[in-house]
Amino acid sequence: MKPFLYIVSMLMMLPYPVLARPVSYPSGTTLMQMNDMDTHSIHIHYSPTAKYSIGYKGEYWRDDKWQFHGLQLNKLIKRWNKPASQANFYIKSGVGSIQSDDNDNDVGIFTGVSLDWEDRRFFTYYENRLYEAGNVDRFFTQKARIGIAPYLGDYGDLHTWLMLQVDHSPKKDDPITVTPLVRLFKSEYLTEIGVSEDGDALVNFVVRF
Repeated sequence: MKPFLYIVSMLMMLPYPVLARPVSYPSGTTLMQMNDMDTHSIHIHYSPTAKYSIGYKGEYWRDDKWQFHGLQLNKLIKRWNKPASQANFYIKSGVGSIQSDDNDNDVGIFTGVSLDWEDRRFFTYYENRLYEAGNVDRFFTQKARIGIAPYLGDYGDLHTWLMLQVDHSPKKDDPITVTPLVRLFKSEYLTEIGVSEDGDALVNFVVRF
């Protein structure tokens, strides 16, 4: 666990994209540092084109006490651009090494899809993941969000979204978690802060270079 937390603490010292998209503009780099009821995670990816990105993914699963370090590939399958809205469909997959706090080691792989739709007022999102962590763990998880902007800001303003996130983890004793949260973004910087119904904090930071 210590190497992962060292990486997290170093990256949190950096300045923390408008939207936390898994693919950026061509030659763009994105840093995402996420914390929720299950994991601490870091994802740093580079987008050679507007169709895909590749980069480092690190995660620590607190309850199950194991960490993942590897490569993640994000692929934009389809984008729907409308005059006043946009929708996206991505596939996100990764492969790397798994190490438990008991020093069990194995190869881990995951894959899943994410879909989002938004206009200036409303936001919807869905994501899932199938994880195979060898003899350490295996599971399926999914989450969905809805959001609304209480005001419509101009370019360069501080933008605010009020969101509700629902997580579904079938392997848990209590598989459904509901988390109200606030998303704030301005220019290249985004932060999300929320508290689940069980009192677990959600804190996410993103910056796009």
